[in-house]
Amino acid sequence: MFQLKAKYAALKTELAKELGVTNPMLLPKLDKIVISVGSGDGSKDQKLMQNIADTISLIAGQRAVISKAKKSVATFKIRQGMNVGVRVTLRGNQMYNFLEKFISIAAPRIKDFRGLPRSGFDGAGNYNFGLSEQLIFPEVNYDDVVKIHGMNVTIVTTARSDKEALALLTSLGFPFAKK
Repeated sequence: MFQLKAKYAALKTELAKELGVTNPMLLPKLDKIVISVGSGDGSKDQKLMQNIADTISLIAGQRAVISKAKKSVATFKIRQGMNVGVRVTLRGNQMYNFLEKFISIAAPRIKDFRGLPRSGFDGAGNYNFGLSEQLIFPEVNYDDVVKIHGMNVTIVTTARSDKEALALLTSLGFPFAKK
């Protein structure tokens, strides 16, 4: 079931040679994956916010948390304590399960998919990308969706640079766009 985790264990020596790392403890590895959805309309509609949380929980395989505003922002008509988004943090086996599902099932279902951009790295070895709809995941039933929404996925690694993170994700089979 966790083929990606076994694949990483098998690729450690090749990754060490590619990056020139002699200490195995310095090899980059996946730390966590954070899936988040910001909802401007959801702050006024509790049913929509709960539907988004249920959908993200289905996709992640773990209960999602509804985020509240930390402070009031008048221009966005948001008051402190209002529901503004949904997030879930995946670690361990659930992280590998989600990533494997995304790489093998969900990414090929994206319309006109040519790969994810390589520009999503933040300089510290983490990768961010956005998805425009939740319907690419097989768990989501179209009839249960109140509103189609996107999501932001952040892959946090222990890599010290973008080059190391790119090598790690590429070796795991991450679908990056060709240059």
